[in-house]
Amino acid sequence: MAGFGWVSIVRLGLVQAAIGAIVMLATSLLNRVMVVEYALPAAIPAGLVAWHYAVQLSRPLWGYGSDRGNRRTPWIVGGMGVLALGALIAIDATVVMAGSPVVGGLLAVFAFTLIGAGVGAAGTSLLALLASGVAPGRRAAAAAVTWIMMVAGIVVAAGTAGSLLDPFSEQRLAIVGSAVALAAFLLSLIALAGVEKKALARTPEPISQEERTASFGDALREILADLEARRFTIFVFVSMLAYSMQDLILEPFAGLVFAMTPGESTQLSGMQHGGVLLGMIVAGLGGSAFAGRKPIDLRRWIVGGCLGSAAALAGLAIAATTGGDWPLEANVFLLGFANGVFAVAAIGAMMGLAGAGTRAKEGMRMGVWGASQAIAFGLGGLAGAIGVDIARSAIGVDGSAFQLIFAIEAGLFVLAAMMAVQATAARKTPLGMAKT
Repeated sequence: MAGFGWVSIVRLGLVQAAIGAIVMLATSLLNRVMVVEYALPAAIPAGLVAWHYAVQLSRPLWGYGSDRGNRRTPWIVGGMGVLALGALIAIDATVVMAGSPVVGGLLAVFAFTLIGAGVGAAGTSLLALLASGVAPGRRAAAAAVTWIMMVAGIVVAAGTAGSLLDPFSEQRLAIVGSAVALAAFLLSLIALAGVEKKALARTPEPISQEERTASFGDALREILADLEARRFTIFVFVSMLAYSMQDLILEPFAGLVFAMTPGESTQLSGMQHGGVLLGMIVAGLGGSAFAGRKPIDLRRWIVGGCLGSAAALAGLAIAATTGGDWPLEANVFLLGFANGVFAVAAIGAMMGLAGAGTRAKEGMRMGVWGASQAIAFGLGGLAGAIGVDIARSAIGVDGSAFQLIFAIEAGLFVLAAMMAVQATAARKTPLGMAKT
């Protein structure tokens, strides 16, 4: 089969793992430190994370730029450098914010702007490189492999950082965070060396002059004119909104309701991502994502993952008022497992749609999908955190406030499952399979 071999796919997966490791610092570790150690409102880190997703609305532009240059590696390396720099500045901003909220806040906004731009440039160009170098029959499998490795990077980074962070101190936070960012950046450089040359050598499909010179607006309108893509975008938005709502409140929930330390709650987050990893593997194998043929209907995996996530969130809602007797670790692991089943099936379907078309617009298509996800992730994280703040103020009981938000999130997952059934019912081809 022409295209990237599995070794090259795994090497690109290491870049995804590096991206996940650095992003974990901002969206998980620093979020916990701001809310629990520095007693800041949860809306502050949520707003910063939402801002970094808002910056990622520029993903179509990054994809368009790499399409025109016909080179992905410089965009990936540049993005990784900006991402690592943003993470280092974010750590400093968190420490400064404790004593000088205004200065620290402005520095944090700048840091998360860099983080959003870095993720957008590196992530979009990386997926476009996969689409360019991976044969059509392997695209869904390649998406699953790289996403699994990204989660693995988060798990390893969270577990390592969590074990080294106790007892907490600002100096220890700076050392651990800097080490993670530097190691991830160096790993991405090593993994990328020489990979794109293989992609270009194995995909000699010519790009027409018309495609090469198409304006950004024309390219965007052409992609959005696809009815199937627009319908799937709505499902992606709702499902990813539900998927992201617990991201910024799970660790504060563990600290405020279960009295966990920063290291313990970070390790709990790592346990959740470990469940995501296992769920992705199970869904990938069960859905024939790794076979050398077209993927089967992924609808049952998407629906099952959504409903399983809803059930696990219902368990967390019960845990919010039950307290220490609840098997929190097992519940969080099951939530991660269901999230992983849903995510790998949805990603496989997304690759099946975005991979259809010419090589000249692969980066642009990846950018459009990435921007759609970014909107949902930004709004979801912000809505969850602000919802907790409002509920804590109105109800006056931490457990009941978290219970309400977890229940709302479970409802969104049920809605997403219903939308997946409705969206796929109108298709003549299974979800995740491009029409021929």
